Amino acid sequence: MAAPPKRVKRNIPPPLSGFDALVEKHIREAQADGVFDHLPGAGKPLQLDDDAMVPEELRAAYRILKNSGYVPPEVEALRDLREVELMLERARNENERGALIGKFNLLLQRTGAMRGRHFAVDNDYFQRVAENLAQRRAK
Repeated sequence: MAAPPKRVKRNIPPPLSGFDALVEKHIREAQADGVFDHLPGAGKPLQLDDDAMVPEELRAAYRILKNSGYVPPEVEALRDLREVELMLERARNENERGALIGKFNLLLQRTGAMRGRHFAVDNDYFQRVAENLAQRRAK
């Protein structure tokens, strides 16, 4: 006796709610009117964030945080370091430069603590690095 034919399970989408149906109707009308025809990037691949290293279950949450302007503390600390570096390039005198070097060292220590390391830069070395950066940027 032959086995009965296997039934193929189809993934039928659930019926749309009234609101969803209304939204779909407006989208279809906009498509028919050509509203979406000349959008920037039309016909090109989407520029998606590289989130391959983020676990799949966290990607949506990370994207929401990123879109709302949140950045991890380490990134914020690196931004602060960059800001002090730019201020150092524009410093007018040794007192101002010394204060900025102290602030830079403090930020380096905080950043290192976040990563489980200890960083400190002595003033002479930092002064030479700052001067080198200023000379390169002036060119």
